[in-house]
Amino acid sequence: MSRPRVVLTHRVHDPVKQLLARHCEVVSNDTLESWPHAKLLEEARNAEGLLVFMPDKIDESFLTHCPRLKVIAAALKGYDNIDLAASSRRGVWVTVVPDLLSQPTAELAIALTLGLVRNVAAGDRLIRSGRFHGWRPVLYGGGLAGKTVGVIGMGRVGQAFARVLAGFNCRIIYHDPVHMSPVQEAFLGMGRASLDQVLAESDVLVVLVPLTASSLHMIGDEALARMKPGSYLVNVGRGSVVDEAAVARALDRGHLAGFAADVFEMEDWARPGHPAAIHPSLLATADRTLFTPHLGSAVAKTRLEIEMSAAESILQALRGERPRDAINEIEPAARKAEK
Repeated sequence: MSRPRVVLTHRVHDPVKQLLARHCEVVSNDTLESWPHAKLLEEARNAEGLLVFMPDKIDESFLTHCPRLKVIAAALKGYDNIDLAASSRRGVWVTVVPDLLSQPTAELAIALTLGLVRNVAAGDRLIRSGRFHGWRPVLYGGGLAGKTVGVIGMGRVGQAFARVLAGFNCRIIYHDPVHMSPVQEAFLGMGRASLDQVLAESDVLVVLVPLTASSLHMIGDEALARMKPGSYLVNVGRGSVVDEAAVARALDRGHLAGFAADVFEMEDWARPGHPAAIHPSLLATADRTLFTPHLGSAVAKTRLEIEMSAAESILQALRGERPRDAINEIEPAARKAEK
């Protein structure tokens, strides 16, 4: 009896491939680049399991070309690049990794926040330029003590961020559709506020929300205009939640003091009409911006755990079980056809 075919769309750690290879025929993209779409379709055509990543777009058309597919395991927390409804109709489980990314992403949010308000990158450039000859009264930053840090999105990443931030002696306010309990708020040392309040009162605004139809360009010209003059913006959620062109304009007129990001609009490949590159004005404003190349979960141990979790979801589905981290339900007609 032939073993089920599982396709890994991007490079993973060897132990992940070894785990799957004990039960499946494994086809793996071992390069640093995404396969061309035609190549991915060719490899996935007879697959029963897929392990996918952020650049992959799994839509109705893709699923049509993969009639044997039983499970799509995303090595991700967000899943706006996967058509859940179409997957459910076709009897395909979709799984994510709900919490392993939270702590490392929160830590990077802290690093970007501190790096931005304390001019760390500018200081590094000054040292390397050969123009540093000892202390001078330059590059004075904002600091965090006594300031208000606003957080938009108080999910698992937001809560992890708040726990780390609590030691910096700053006021923390947050906006989220879901109310935290008074006990949780007291434990994290924060208070819930309206979006208008968070925008108007924050010295540093940190964006930690997933990309949805309602969050697309949530931080645009209008929201930026409501922010405190001289405030800072940090985005480690999803790129397209922030309108990068609007941020460039706010920086240019001096309304924003700085912008840091680990995620960018150009990375949201599943979004129609997404920019092809980071806004050039942002790249040119090196003295007031700080960027990292999507390093939120780029911790070696964490990435291995994320990939292992996704691989285990694939094996659960191929055994006929409901995967532990499934985010959809297979429709009854599809479940019956599967049997």
